Amino acid sequence: MENSTLIYKNNLQVLGESLEVQVFSRQDGRHFARTVFGPSDQIIIDGASPREVLEKHCDALALALHFRRFPSA
Repeated sequence: MENSTLIYKNNLQVLGESLEVQVFSRQDGRHFARTVFGPSDQIIIDGASPREVLEKHCDALALALHFRRFPSA
């Protein structure tokens, strides 16, 4: 996460699990959100604003958790 600044961090409840979401600002003015599940397992979503990345990221987290629980769905 070089050349980026953490601007927001919070635990969100997604499908009954508490997940930490971090939002970063990049030097080019764009933003990204990240949630780490494990050492080599994370979700990163980018976008134009903190609000945009949070909305997209929450949707992606719900899908990721669903498919982790029901891999054949």
